[in-house]
Amino acid sequence: MRKYFGTDGIRRIANTELTPELVYKVAKAGAYVLSKHSDHTPVILIGRDTRISGTLIESAMVAGFLSYGANVKLLGVIPTPAVAYLTRKLNADASVVISASHNTYEFNGIKYFSNKGMKIPDNLEEEIEEVMESGKLDELKAVNDKIGVSEYCLDLIDEYVYFFRKNFDDEIEKYNRDDFVVALDTANGATSVVAEKVFKALGIKYKIINNHPNGVNINDNCGSTHLDGLKKYVVENGLSLGVAYDGDGDRCLAVDEKGNEIDGDKLLAIISQNLRKKGKLNKDTIIATVMSNLGLNKYARDNGLELLQTKVGDRYVLEEMLKDGFNLGGEQSGHVILLDYNPTGDGILTSLMLIKAILEEGKKASELANIVKLYPQILINAKVNADKKYDYDKDEEIKEAIDKLEKEFAGNGRVLIRASGTEPLVRVMIEGEDQEYITKKAQEIADLIEKKLK
Repeated sequence: MRKYFGTDGIRRIANTELTPELVYKVAKAGAYVLSKHSDHTPVILIGRDTRISGTLIESAMVAGFLSYGANVKLLGVIPTPAVAYLTRKLNADASVVISASHNTYEFNGIKYFSNKGMKIPDNLEEEIEEVMESGKLDELKAVNDKIGVSEYCLDLIDEYVYFFRKNFDDEIEKYNRDDFVVALDTANGATSVVAEKVFKALGIKYKIINNHPNGVNINDNCGSTHLDGLKKYVVENGLSLGVAYDGDGDRCLAVDEKGNEIDGDKLLAIISQNLRKKGKLNKDTIIATVMSNLGLNKYARDNGLELLQTKVGDRYVLEEMLKDGFNLGGEQSGHVILLDYNPTGDGILTSLMLIKAILEEGKKASELANIVKLYPQILINAKVNADKKYDYDKDEEIKEAIDKLEKEFAGNGRVLIRASGTEPLVRVMIEGEDQEYITKKAQEIADLIEKKLK
């Protein structure tokens, strides 16, 4: 079992658990693993979100990279997908995003991307950990003129804005309407400045909220994890649509003109329908995770589409897409991967694909979202001992409770239990036709897990 990396890089409390010393080691080991087959001085990009600890973690990473002999380009505050895009565009050897995504400000994290702009696979993360633990780090030391140098490249964010202009300018201009206005909730995070630049460049009318980061208000009752404020704002202002990004900008959720949520499953359905009409949905297939709602399964089945499901994590969605040439996949949480554009979840890209579909169809957001009827779903987090969170499927009493409920559902519901990759939690998700009943059952199972794994 990995010691540092979870399902989405390393994520811990900044400066107490994610210490500068640990970050320095992760940087040196990562630079070595990701560039050991290179015959030139490696170039590594670093981007971050708006957390108060961002520059602290960034400084430690820079020190580790330079000490190894890598050169660093500092991108400043920038969304995760922009870093992935620029890694490929600039032919960098690797990149790092310093962010804890949707978590509160006291957390921070480290996500590595390969030279292809993709999150590195599990085996490379394991190799980085092996180097960190092997005592080999002291040998990875540049001397004299081999020491790396860093430079600020804050203007590279404009390349990301141009990426959207290049891909959406003509289509948006063709179908755009004066009465179409979008609310943007940037979560006081990495999209706070660039989202406005993109929408302004494309001529899409917008109103923006939660775009004044102060280091501690990232994801604070805003963004894709807290939609109530956006729902109210859209309805009170009579707007056409609301879109909410998370702290690092790699996911997006939406709100229709009536204030109803459009989650990742509905986004996948809307975008798949739009792509399919143009013959652009590869193999008529959507890739999702086991967390996707049964309603997405039913939508796919009723429309002659294939729905393939992976374990939780956008990296596993991407792996499945790459394996067989699919171009649309994602998670219920709003990570949507559009492989024709970028090999990672991209909140701004997802929102533009949704907007394009709405404008081209000439329908309201609520009309498009109705193509999927979601089953009631409840997710409860059971707080457990971090060392025991993977033991839930070894306990007979827990297994018996799950089996009993699944037999009761007889195909009209399901139970999904999984350990969090980043926190000491076991997530209990139940779907069924009766919200009150599944909530009761989920709480019972969560209570049992907490009791047995405390």
